[in-house]
Amino acid sequence: MKSKAIVVEAGGGFDKVTTEQFEVRSPESNEITVKIRANSLNYHDYAVVKGLWPASERRIPMADGAGEVIEVGKNVTEFKVGDYVVSTFFPTWISGEPLVDSFSTVPGDGIDGYAQEYVTASSGSFTKSPEGWSHLESSTLTTAALTAWRALMCFSPIKAGDTVLLQGTGGVSIFALQFAKMAGAKVIATSSSEQKLQRLKEMGADHVINYKSELEWGKLAKQLNGGRGVDYVVDIGGSATLQQSLEAVRVGGQIALIGVLSGQMCEINIVDSFIKQVRFQGVLVGNRTQQQDMIKAIEVNQIKPVIDKVFPLDDIVGAFEYQETNRHFGKICLEV
Repeated sequence: MKSKAIVVEAGGGFDKVTTEQFEVRSPESNEITVKIRANSLNYHDYAVVKGLWPASERRIPMADGAGEVIEVGKNVTEFKVGDYVVSTFFPTWISGEPLVDSFSTVPGDGIDGYAQEYVTASSGSFTKSPEGWSHLESSTLTTAALTAWRALMCFSPIKAGDTVLLQGTGGVSIFALQFAKMAGAKVIATSSSEQKLQRLKEMGADHVINYKSELEWGKLAKQLNGGRGVDYVVDIGGSATLQQSLEAVRVGGQIALIGVLSGQMCEINIVDSFIKQVRFQGVLVGNRTQQQDMIKAIEVNQIKPVIDKVFPLDDIVGAFEYQETNRHFGKICLEV
């Protein structure tokens, strides 16, 4: 059986993306074969395909893949043919403390990913999808949802009455809004678009800030929480946002360092950080057990993802070009 796959040449670049055919191998012991139905886009995938974080060799991209089990190998007891499954970001990190310090085991970067019709991989490379979710919906979980879940639930878990500051309207921020409201927390959200700010309010954000018109949005967020500061910040911007995140957070609060959308290097006032005794917590997605815990919570609370736009797999470059416009609200997906 042949499988169509998207391939990006070593070094990356939208002009280096091609479509090829590969033979699908049968699963060995503790492996499953999955018919991939959907992917979702993340900044990490964009960086690999664009060539900002280029893979060292030819690579099938995309870390997020969802589909249906079509064959199981020996000793596989967790899955059966017909199960709906979704990929894990770190296939070798099953539980416990972080085990990896690179992207060497991450699908779509260190190893081939899910921009293809069929994948045979270890059973640990997948979990079951949430009950009642479509493949497109499930494909949003691997990177964005689990990053938001771990940032808020796995270090010093957010609780009812806490306040969280979120930045922008990408996948991580939208899932973080949903998880925060699920926990009974107050949410302050930022965007540069008045239309997006209105949508954030409709989703439950208690306060919204236009960071283009309010340059000191960190101080405003602090004031909006009674001058005390916020308990949690999910920082996705990096260099251009971290100082404002520090302005916003309360004494003893937590800033989850998630992204580098505005750059990887920055200057902050270190004195502020230790006077406030702030916890800076780097977050790189999460492990398989955390993904399973998140899915249980999603099922109980009947959460659904926000999908902005769906592209066919063959138009993966068009999907990334749309991502570059920053017009999306929530997730951008590929249908395989």
